[in-house]
Amino acid sequence: MTETTFRSSGDAAGAPVILSNESGSFAWGVLAKRHPALIQQVRDAFPYGRRQHEALDALLDEITHGVIEPLAPGEHDRESWADWGQEHFGRSWYDAPFLWAESYFYRRLLGAVGYFGSGPWQGVDPFAPFKRAELRGEAVEEELRALDALASVPADERAAALLHASLWGNRADLGFRVSAGEPAAGDAAASALVADDSALLWQLLPVGGSSTVAVVADNAGRELIPDLILIDHLLEQRHAEQVVLHLKPYPYYVSDAMTADVVDCLRRLTEAPGEAGAIGGRLWKAMAAGSLEVRTHPFFCAPLPYEEMPEDLRGEFESATLTLLKGDLNYRRLVGDRLWDATAPFADLTAYFPGAVAALRTLKSDVIVGLEQEALDAIERSGAAWRTSGTHALIQVRR
Repeated sequence: MTETTFRSSGDAAGAPVILSNESGSFAWGVLAKRHPALIQQVRDAFPYGRRQHEALDALLDEITHGVIEPLAPGEHDRESWADWGQEHFGRSWYDAPFLWAESYFYRRLLGAVGYFGSGPWQGVDPFAPFKRAELRGEAVEEELRALDALASVPADERAAALLHASLWGNRADLGFRVSAGEPAAGDAAASALVADDSALLWQLLPVGGSSTVAVVADNAGRELIPDLILIDHLLEQRHAEQVVLHLKPYPYYVSDAMTADVVDCLRRLTEAPGEAGAIGGRLWKAMAAGSLEVRTHPFFCAPLPYEEMPEDLRGEFESATLTLLKGDLNYRRLVGDRLWDATAPFADLTAYFPGAVAALRTLKSDVIVGLEQEALDAIERSGAAWRTSGTHALIQVRR
């Protein structure tokens, strides 16, 4: 297995990079609480052998009491991580940039369970049980049934509902019912949006415009299904002639989507009755016809912002009519994982991106830009932890 090297150009001028060394901060909580808990969850999910248990113990000790260690000699991507982490090795995990530390933790976790090795655990997704459990849940069943009522509403209303379903991810049931006779749910979704450029998004994708849409996926399981349903709508209603779905090349951030996760979701759809099954069938055929194509790139698992994407990936996004970035991690990589002023213009911070770009994101981290001062003041007065709680979302577009 080979690894492409992407170089970091260093810190850009502007807002400070988010670290994890402020006790009680969101970033601190991820490293101090979420990562140790995840190690235990992964340990419990598989009948790993002694070697994996010892490696997990060593990783837990390192992230809680030790300093950042480089990858072992012989690891396929040691050279890349040596380049990316040269300033961080030997320091506390909490003193490294939050984005880098999170990414490196997942790389180390995969190494500990033997994902990249030559043994029997090679290629076994340590997060697969969590993803598949979501697909088997009753919540997914209810959301798929809701599609039957949505199928009969006008196309523009259905488009709005499906866009919101994709936006909210694991609260997708709210979005599916926006146009299915539940105005209260629609009002709640609208009031929870801190920015909404959805009108511009649809302007960029006129019906019959022969558009190509690049969708950079976020989570698998229950959150990927509404993304796939939105993709079906774009193709079926001729907002797009082709959709390219970009996925992670290996397990990342617990639930990030890979090709196997897309297949699991398509099977879940095709096995469902009614409108959900019809959507699954159309997507299956779209894959065979090439109007829906899945691609991946090693950069998607690199600890770098999109501003430092390699030329081949830049060319793919440049050729798209619109690139739609899903989720919190993609947003952090798009604008930079920094403590920006919340009113910093989204268009300015994404001016480097090749072509039109849209961000669909439920807020689950501190980074936020592009807000109107009046809206920011109002939400700050509420006293809620709106930046990190997942209760608010945004749709931001730069043409």
